[in-house]
Amino acid sequence: MIKHKLKKGYDIKLAGKAEKVLVDAGEVKFYASQPFDYLGLKPRLEVAEGSQVKIGTPLYNNKEMQEIKFVSPASGKVVQINRGERRKIAEVVIESDGRDEAVNFGSYDEKSIENLRSDEIKSQLLKSGMWPLIRQRPFSKIANPALEPRDIFITGMDTAPLVADPEFIMQGEENYFNIGLTILKKLTAGKIFLSLNGAVKEHLPFLVNAPGVEIHEFQGKHPAGNLSVHIHHVAPIKVGDFVWYINAVDVPLLAKFFLSGTYPTERIVCLAGSALKAEARKYYRTRVGVNIQALFNEGDLVQPLVRVITGNVFRGRKIPENGYLGFYNRTLTIIPESKERVLFGWLTPGIDQESFSRTFLSRYFPRDEYVKDTRIHGGKRAFIQTGDYEKVLPMDIYPAYLVKSIMAGEIEDMIGLGLLEVDDEDFALCTYICPSKIDFGEHIRNGLDILEKEG
Repeated sequence: MIKHKLKKGYDIKLAGKAEKVLVDAGEVKFYASQPFDYLGLKPRLEVAEGSQVKIGTPLYNNKEMQEIKFVSPASGKVVQINRGERRKIAEVVIESDGRDEAVNFGSYDEKSIENLRSDEIKSQLLKSGMWPLIRQRPFSKIANPALEPRDIFITGMDTAPLVADPEFIMQGEENYFNIGLTILKKLTAGKIFLSLNGAVKEHLPFLVNAPGVEIHEFQGKHPAGNLSVHIHHVAPIKVGDFVWYINAVDVPLLAKFFLSGTYPTERIVCLAGSALKAEARKYYRTRVGVNIQALFNEGDLVQPLVRVITGNVFRGRKIPENGYLGFYNRTLTIIPESKERVLFGWLTPGIDQESFSRTFLSRYFPRDEYVKDTRIHGGKRAFIQTGDYEKVLPMDIYPAYLVKSIMAGEIEDMIGLGLLEVDDEDFALCTYICPSKIDFGEHIRNGLDILEKEG
């Protein structure tokens, strides 16, 4: 195991951690598949309202790569196809019939899996809806099955606030994880890298003993758990390179699919956030695309006005209180919503207000955790280059110069300043501490879109 100790970064100590207790969410009536979960996807429908579907029935495909299917997480009937701005498909909603009938894609035993070729594995993953679990850098989109990656990264850690503990979720998954590794090794001639959290005193044995995998342990403050940081310190991306990546909690799903021949729908989800009562903050066994009303109700909330985020507070997506869990998300975060303005707020001592700068006394008398709401405490203003941005990004990248090169449309400068190595999630802390209220992530995503279009 190779260890990396990172000095840069910043942890926001949010209140509302989930207790590591696993409970069953019970029967759920409605599920949805949401194209917004997949960056840059242009969906083409394969069903209509009223269609009867099984678990694994294709709901839509990718217009640009029609072999990539997105399938139903439940058996029953398509009751709604909701659309958003410019008539984009937002949700395909399925009402479950409770029978759990599933499409059979053909099962394999362990020995047969070891003998499968790369093209056979890709074919099975593509038609079954499993392929979107594998994504690609740069650009963080679903992997292109026509290509062979330089390497594959498995992310086994996350340092964002209130996120699910991947090692808690993977308890008892040893056999499935090892079979999943066998499948991934067939997809690249390069290396398989696994990143683990250095703050964990004792890892799951099957992770640290994973066969044929190069293991790297990262210790430090957020964003030490981000994929970009791992790639940067382990095997940086150069012009012309691309790598694939997958979350460690999703590796066992590959094995479950090949062994059973059916699309695996079970997910363990962490419900967290200071807007939830303590007894509701725990881990729930449920399904992908679940209607979140099955996980909590109004009686579980501390206050009526809340923001529900599928994912974490840095890179999650705001959803309504009757929305659906995102495809990649194992965390549902609920925090207070507020638009109130505090008169002369910056003049108060701020003992209970967490702060990166020395604006409040909390910098000198820190608490173990803070209750934070959705206010940004100010508005956009002139871009002030403070030198603080580099303190929260443990990479050899200058965030302010990179963003300015994107604003100016200078493609060569974007590449030279490291845009191919990063994703918008890596700059969430830069946005958080920015006195100018600049959305760094938005500019980074715009820059990546420009590079992709330019080829």
